[in-house]
Amino acid sequence: MADKGSSPLPLLFRRRSSREMQNLAAVSSSFLLAFGTVVDDGYLNLKKYVIVPYDHRYRLWRPRCNRLAMCSGAVQYEEAHHKQPVNTWIGSVVEDFKNRSVWLGYTYSMYWAIVTLTTVGYGDLHAVNLGEKIFNMLYMLFNIGLTAYIIGNMTNLVVHAAVRTFAMRDGINELLRYASKNRLPEGLREQMLAHMQLKFKTAELQQEEVLQDLPKAIRSSIAQHLFRSTVEKSYLFNGVSEDLVSQLVSEMKAEYFPPKVEIILQNEIPTDFFILVSGAVNLLTYKNGTEQFLSKLGAADMAGEIGVIFNIPQPFIVRTKRLSQVIRISHHHFKQMVQPQSEDAELIIANFMKYLRGLKEDILQEIPFLTGLLAEQNQQAIEQKEEQQNRETLDSTDAKSEGRTDTSSGASTIRVIIHGHHPTEGTPNDRLGKLVYLPDSLEDLFRLAEKKFGKRGSTILMADGSEVEELNALRENDHLFIV
Repeated sequence: MADKGSSPLPLLFRRRSSREMQNLAAVSSSFLLAFGTVVDDGYLNLKKYVIVPYDHRYRLWRPRCNRLAMCSGAVQYEEAHHKQPVNTWIGSVVEDFKNRSVWLGYTYSMYWAIVTLTTVGYGDLHAVNLGEKIFNMLYMLFNIGLTAYIIGNMTNLVVHAAVRTFAMRDGINELLRYASKNRLPEGLREQMLAHMQLKFKTAELQQEEVLQDLPKAIRSSIAQHLFRSTVEKSYLFNGVSEDLVSQLVSEMKAEYFPPKVEIILQNEIPTDFFILVSGAVNLLTYKNGTEQFLSKLGAADMAGEIGVIFNIPQPFIVRTKRLSQVIRISHHHFKQMVQPQSEDAELIIANFMKYLRGLKEDILQEIPFLTGLLAEQNQQAIEQKEEQQNRETLDSTDAKSEGRTDTSSGASTIRVIIHGHHPTEGTPNDRLGKLVYLPDSLEDLFRLAEKKFGKRGSTILMADGSEVEELNALRENDHLFIV
């Protein structure tokens, strides 16, 4: 987790000072700031002919240009002292310059050097003798090269800074042309443009682009630092082993989605499920041609796991409410990692069933088979509980029965399903029946049925309507109707 005072976005950390950002060229400074990177002097060796504003040589280059102007002017001025005043560049304008103040000479020298260095050349000060002409030619040739070098570097900086802007502009134009050519609806166009803008704004935060050149061990460590706590908080992986969590986090991919964009479409093939890291999403469904709101999901909540686990088309629409970051894992990788971990798999299924039991009724109605599945699971739990109670009841009955033989105990291992109604009657719930161990006598069976259904029966019928006269004729899982 980020320390207090850090940016709310998981990948943004404290911005470093300009003194710390040294020796960085050909890479965006914000690119490394996305990981809070501090770069020392030996991190990147710049090419000798490249000078950028954040290069330490840039601070030396500016005073060197000043010294160049001063030295060139001083050389010209010193040379003029050894010639006839009239036959020099400064003597043609100021004849008695040798007797004037040194500051006058310094001003004229700097004026000539700067005018020549900037390739302005007013012509008021010009070479007169042969030595000055040779020096001026060399000086102007050097100035041409220096000016071309400076302009080239400035152009490179401007173009480099605008590359992403040009790419975004071209991408938007292509999207608009595509949408116009295919007559896409306005709402879909807005979603496409919003996605393109988000991609441009969050280019420095995209995990894939940042991490793709790093070794797998480093990528895994970064993912563990950023997303492990989120995965552990999700309900599906509550209590699973640390090894499984580490494997899952290493395979997960992070993405950003702008507001009002569908992450999952209803009835699409379940290829991935998502865990929300930040932001919020809405759970929606289409019913009778209208969109209905079902629920809101926040940080550490999951989306798409129902379709992945049951391997059914996604039952809901998942749409972002605001800028959201999610991590996703594919259906294939998830099953591949969980299958060898039998204990974790059982725990995941238990967490999943517990989550399903806590869903709202309107959500359950959108998945028809879930109601029957949960009823079956509840019935199994009830039957297991009743089976334990039946064991205790039969044990107490055996203790009170007289003349019971050892061979009769073998009959108690047969389980039958009893019903308190006629085979052709009863509600759907009544038809589920009660699973019990078969007692040793008809009387005990009538007594057990009276305890279960609250009424005394006199006849035992099979599902086809035939009457049962001897318990020895019954088999495992026979349905008995007490009427």
